[in-house]
Amino acid sequence: ALFSLLCPCRQLHTPSNILLLSLAVSDFFVGLLLLPLEIFRNTSCWVLGDRMCSAYWYLTSNIICASIGNIVLISVDRYVAICDPLHYPSRITLAKVKLSVCMCWFYAFFYSNLYTKDIMIEPGRYNSCFGECVFFSSNIAIVADLILFFFVPVSVIIVLYMRVFVVAVSQARAMHSHVTSVTLQRSLTQTNKSELKAARTLGILVVVFLACFSPLYCYSLVDENAINNPAASFAVIIFYINSCLNPLIYALFYPWFRNAVKLIITLEIFKYDTSGANIL
Repeated sequence: ALFSLLCPCRQLHTPSNILLLSLAVSDFFVGLLLLPLEIFRNTSCWVLGDRMCSAYWYLTSNIICASIGNIVLISVDRYVAICDPLHYPSRITLAKVKLSVCMCWFYAFFYSNLYTKDIMIEPGRYNSCFGECVFFSSNIAIVADLILFFFVPVSVIIVLYMRVFVVAVSQARAMHSHVTSVTLQRSLTQTNKSELKAARTLGILVVVFLACFSPLYCYSLVDENAINNPAASFAVIIFYINSCLNPLIYALFYPWFRNAVKLIITLEIFKYDTSGANIL
């Protein structure tokens, strides 16, 4: 229902676009809430109170967890689309993708409740003075966070895209080989080009994500409380800026994305029935 409301064009109701919508939602909240609050926390005295401080750390954990999960789901989607295209319609269905997205956000909600339990029960627990907003976690929690939200997702993403890259190269070579049927050749070429373009674009998305994501967790390997260190705030902001870069990547590579945004910004989606509009 949410996807139909935000994206009324039926042409965009695909499993891949549902994953992109979920990523866009997490990106939106990063830009709207996390980035401004992080800049405010590191440049001035925190005057919003202990409860708002606890809410900030909870939202940080929740949204970042969901964002990482969305990137992993997108990697799996592209892996199946490129490496097993014949079974893609049966393996990656709308129902399965919607369930996966719901499970991703539910997992982020569950993890955030555990990770920030102490500060949610007792707001301001770790603050040493007024105007401070800090968060500390145990060594066990830090190690678990590094494993669950750095090493495992990064390993999965790298392995899947290495496989996608190998298959994409072989498909690109196959497109230049001799095909007996001209009709089959044209159909195969058009399909492969579409899938390869999607793989290339999402590959760029993943590379940008890793480039923005790695500094924060690499710094946390050196300093266990890096998130409270003013020197590490730049790494945190870089990670948040990744959410601002994702829409730019899609705007550069997908004409339908620009057309859909234009319909929303100009409010034309309310003027007439856009469910059947051709924006591809």
